[in-house]
Amino acid sequence: MASVTAVPSSANAPSLKGSGDDVSTSNGMEDSIHSFKVADLVIELSQTHKAKPDLTNLVFGTVFSDHMLTIEWTNAGGWQKPHIKPFGNLSLHPACSAMHYAVQLFEGMKAYRGTDDKVRLFRPMLNMNRMAKSAERACLPAFDRAELVECIRRLVQVDREWVPQSDSASLYIRPTFLGTERSLGVKKPSHALLYVILSPVGSFFSTGAKPVSLWADSKYIRAWRGGTGDCKMGGNYGASIYAQHEAVDYGCQQVLWQYGDDHQITEVGSMNMFLFWNNENGEEELATPPLDGLILPGITRQSILELTRKWGEFKVCERYLTMADLRCALKEGRVKEMFGSGTACVVSPVGRILYQGENLHIPCQEDFPQLASRLRKELTDIQYGRTQSDWSVLV
Repeated sequence: MASVTAVPSSANAPSLKGSGDDVSTSNGMEDSIHSFKVADLVIELSQTHKAKPDLTNLVFGTVFSDHMLTIEWTNAGGWQKPHIKPFGNLSLHPACSAMHYAVQLFEGMKAYRGTDDKVRLFRPMLNMNRMAKSAERACLPAFDRAELVECIRRLVQVDREWVPQSDSASLYIRPTFLGTERSLGVKKPSHALLYVILSPVGSFFSTGAKPVSLWADSKYIRAWRGGTGDCKMGGNYGASIYAQHEAVDYGCQQVLWQYGDDHQITEVGSMNMFLFWNNENGEEELATPPLDGLILPGITRQSILELTRKWGEFKVCERYLTMADLRCALKEGRVKEMFGSGTACVVSPVGRILYQGENLHIPCQEDFPQLASRLRKELTDIQYGRTQSDWSVLV
């Protein structure tokens, strides 16, 4: 029989309130809602253990660890006790609102094992802030974000041996939040399920760290103002799959999403986009589209902006960029680098864009441009503990 234990909060757990992350809610107050608590956590250990995968041929998100975290909520009873239990299938009613009306959201985080054998999370409160915003937009219940981080820490502790001993691999963490309303009525759900699963991963792209190719076509848009482009909802991604397959048909790996009649550049596949160039005024500038409701507020995006602003070596700007701006800059030799950023890939350089039948070639020195390489190193040094930073939270 599996062991079941209630686990109290750890006395030496790191404080998240002083981590340097923004932990305020939308009204500027700290979480004070009635929520689940890590002090009530119940752990049921699996009696069988799966074999760890070979990381050299691992396809992203296809292998899962031995345990998962589940927390149920009802409008009548509120949040129930969090449970860590053996990984397994979910049981959902056929009328579940997540399946019929996409009342669903998720997050993407990672745990990293350093050369010191310590396991770290990277800025987890930023993920919780974004998840809370997505939950509000989906009419799902509020939760205490610091408590969820603590529950996730406990889950990673239980499956600590699943964190790869490699500086090119990590343990992907997927918190997921579903509306489980048992009704076909289009309404705010009175039942919900929050769960977290873990998956050891290597490189996100099959080509590794090599520059990616993009297909830019304005007939598809990823998001629109007033929509959910700034939230991490499953429907945003499901709706992008068709365009992604068309990009492959054109010999490209990802879609460069555009918006508006002026073909504003927004995102690269499921990544935020950065352009390093000499701008119209001759200034050396790192530019990325602003958070205006179309753009997902990426944790890696924010970290890159904060790092480069701290360096103070060139202008760092959140501004609108169009395909016309990019074509003109390429023609005049002002483009230095272009890259995407995200949790899965960290930094991914762009080498080519197919736009209106023309291949636009982006400068890429030795496959990994200088700035992209520097940013990738600084971020991964923090993530794997080679550089000490309050952005890391020990597990």
